[in-house]
Amino acid sequence: MGDRASLTTASQTVIASPGRRDWRASYARNLFVTDLLTLVVVVVGAQVLWFGTGSAEVAIREDSRLSEISYWYFSAGLIVAWMWVLSLVDSRSYRVIGTGMTEYRHVFDASMRLFGFIAILAFLSRIDVARGFLLISLPAGIAGLIFSRWVWRKWLNRRRARGDYSARVLLVGSEESVAQIANELRRSPAAGYRVVGACVPTGKIADTIPATDIPIMGSINTIERALRVTGADTVAVTSTDDLPPFKVKQISWSLEAGRQHLVLAPSITDIAGPRVHSRPVSGLPLIHVETPRFSSGQRFLKRSVDLMGAAVLVVVLSPVLIAVALTVKFTSPGPILYRQERIGLHGSPFGMLKFRSMRIGADAELKSLLEAQGTDTQPLFKIKDDPRITPVGRFIRKYSLDELPQFFNVLGGSMSLVGPRPQVAGEVALYSDAAKRRLLARPGITGLWQVSGRSETSWEEAVKLDLYYVENWSLMGDIAIIAKTAKAVIAPGDSAH
Repeated sequence: MGDRASLTTASQTVIASPGRRDWRASYARNLFVTDLLTLVVVVVGAQVLWFGTGSAEVAIREDSRLSEISYWYFSAGLIVAWMWVLSLVDSRSYRVIGTGMTEYRHVFDASMRLFGFIAILAFLSRIDVARGFLLISLPAGIAGLIFSRWVWRKWLNRRRARGDYSARVLLVGSEESVAQIANELRRSPAAGYRVVGACVPTGKIADTIPATDIPIMGSINTIERALRVTGADTVAVTSTDDLPPFKVKQISWSLEAGRQHLVLAPSITDIAGPRVHSRPVSGLPLIHVETPRFSSGQRFLKRSVDLMGAAVLVVVLSPVLIAVALTVKFTSPGPILYRQERIGLHGSPFGMLKFRSMRIGADAELKSLLEAQGTDTQPLFKIKDDPRITPVGRFIRKYSLDELPQFFNVLGGSMSLVGPRPQVAGEVALYSDAAKRRLLARPGITGLWQVSGRSETSWEEAVKLDLYYVENWSLMGDIAIIAKTAKAVIAPGDSAH
């Protein structure tokens, strides 16, 4: 009786947001409409661009039993098939939206498989579909779909930052595990999980989890009532030490199908989805975490992208390279390029190139400046308002123009476009055993920690981000980091120096 009264009191502090039950369906409908509009514009536009506004027909070989097909019908069928495939892969499911690159990967994979099927079907049916029409439709369609999803993602993230359009989560487990998972979820509001309460073994109702403002809604035996009071639609089990073996199953049976969901949140952090696999064995959902490794195919793919990307960027940015070189040459005495020994793959030293942004003899002043700043024992050093930097050097550093010569390091094989930032031998000597894993990948011109705070990131956070990158590498992740780097270079903000 006391538990029920206390729960009623606690409910006064928990307000369920209106419309929380149907936001997923509403958002999926919005995605459906924009997907349809995007594909209509892309496919019809590709047809008009390739054939004009006249009536073109799909070429069918004489020995085929099919009659001629107008491209207007073919385009309509392509749009319907594309929309159907996007639905089949659950690209609009609430399990996918707002989850990093997963949503974009679903769109990309579905589109590639559809066009692969069309190519095979056209070959077997002896139908000659205009290659130019398909070559325009496929990349334009993928780009349009991903762009529209990105726009919706930005809108969704803004709503989630205010606490809307998120799953209302009731955490169940020990106080320590609840606090840990709650802090991880709050670090990523865009993921769409809003913690509204917790059920812990002690069940101290009207109290809060230590070091948080999460209200305790009762013990693990009052989960059903806590769900009603908080309006939660998701139960996240953070630890099972204090739960009987049958309790988790009992919780899942008590949830309303289609509206309430059960999530198991083990205390495993900094591991990307592709490395985690679930395998049921005798009714036990065993979670397998693969050992991080670069396969031969992954190494070949990453190196190929590095070579092609660096070569293209050197050609495209050659006017900027020349302009910066001339500016450095004529504004301060000294060489145009600055070559510094850094530690690269597997601890091998190499000479990293940069446009010179400091006055001559700057290296000799570094130790005294670090001591004055109190960071001479930290592996990641950045001196704010560095007096050694020239006026031109300050500008090219702010917009990362001093890093452009490193594309030649990439072409030479000592660096990659994306990877952990290379450091000098003195800094590497301060590495912990965990930090040494940064050396398992080629150092990069940009990396995960650079786009997550640039100069303001602490050493511990930088190591954590770099290790996450090394252990969970993917090509799509590299593309995302490059895109964020381009945005940071154009609008560097106050954290770049």
